[in-house]
Amino acid sequence: MSGYAILGWGSLIWDLDDLAPHVRGGWEMGGGPVLPMEFTRISPKRKMGLVVCLDAVHGVGCATSAIGSARRDIGSAIDDLARRERAKDQHIGAVCLVTGHRQGSSPDVAGLVAEWCAARGLAGAVWTDLPSNFAEHLDEDFSIPRARAYLRTLAGESLDEAVRYIENAPPSTDTPLRRTLAADGWWLGEARRLGLR
Repeated sequence: MSGYAILGWGSLIWDLDDLAPHVRGGWEMGGGPVLPMEFTRISPKRKMGLVVCLDAVHGVGCATSAIGSARRDIGSAIDDLARRERAKDQHIGAVCLVTGHRQGSSPDVAGLVAEWCAARGLAGAVWTDLPSNFAEHLDEDFSIPRARAYLRTLAGESLDEAVRYIENAPPSTDTPLRRTLAADGWWLGEARRLGLR
């Protein structure tokens, strides 16, 4: 087996940031494993906009994208992605078929990634494993109506960042919230204002 993959489904696709020196090749869009995701994380890094994360409760299966890591060991690949995400190593998911190492919040996700790696002849993969925090921030469970209502409370740079992030996510990140927003007149108007539609 050779090589490690880095999986992405949100801003990592268009903004490698600190990770750029540590990848090889380009993104294989939609070529990664199908994992459950939804825009259920409120991100301080993204000015409190909603960002997509793995979510076994509210998420639906979406194809991820993959890019090669230039690293030869899983520990370095984890560290690289943690730096890019400004996250602790514990918020990076990983599987290594060579050593048997697995980490992440969901054994089911790790299993799906391991199967995908085995089918591709890869030694392993890493992915961002930041949790959903919608309920923690707003004291109410995530739902499509609540998410739409939350987005409408945003203004200025926060709203602009939220619109850019959701509109720029790859087409394979096809979640119920994103489909709902694509038919929402207010949202479409904001996207047009920013030149995204």
